Amino acid sequence: MTTTLITGANKGLGKETARLLLDAHHTVWIGARDDARGRATAQELGARFVQLDVTDDASVAAALATIADSGTGLDVLVNNAGIAKRASGAGMSEALDGPSALEVFDTNAVGIVRVTEAALPLLQKSDNPVVVNVSSALGSFWATHEPARPASHFVSIVYGSSKAAVSMLTVQYAHAHPDIRFNAVEPGITATELGGGEPGTHPGRPAADSARIVARFAMIGPDGPTGTFQEDDGELGW
Repeated sequence: MTTTLITGANKGLGKETARLLLDAHHTVWIGARDDARGRATAQELGARFVQLDVTDDASVAAALATIADSGTGLDVLVNNAGIAKRASGAGMSEALDGPSALEVFDTNAVGIVRVTEAALPLLQKSDNPVVVNVSSALGSFWATHEPARPASHFVSIVYGSSKAAVSMLTVQYAHAHPDIRFNAVEPGITATELGGGEPGTHPGRPAADSARIVARFAMIGPDGPTGTFQEDDGELGW
């Protein structure tokens, strides 16, 4: 049985990824900051719950200790937790002050370091260890310079930069740990709270559709790629 931990999994993309992996017979740990919401999601899906705040070192350490003590092991880590900060009363405009930028980077980039480092001792015991980092085309230097791509027409100073950091973290971790497959994925424009709305009020596709690319790379085998950036149609330029 493959065991997977998904951060930020009590709603949206993380929840739908969990649903797909449970359907594929993974044992799934729902990592979430909010205890009540996380437990409710885990109960709804038939998953396990662990309280996990990616911005809190003690919370991350406790979460991975809980998984280690449970005896399930850990084969797959999906670093899904992420945030964007909007300016108060400014619609879709980003908050561009120092504290907001620090909060976004702490969650989206530093959070990956915290969780990955804590998870490595368990992943290294797996026969098929995999890490998936949920990124964005807004963090792709290629996509943000390609006129045919939506990312080249959307200004995302802090969020996009934090996802560019996710890209480099993916590459560097792949170099540092060649026995583990590390890949970043672009889930597409998705109707979630982070994306600015829900289906019916947002131009993005349902989270259930976007979750397919995340789940696909969570299920790669030992001969799968590593150190790559992937989207629905194949590899995405950095």
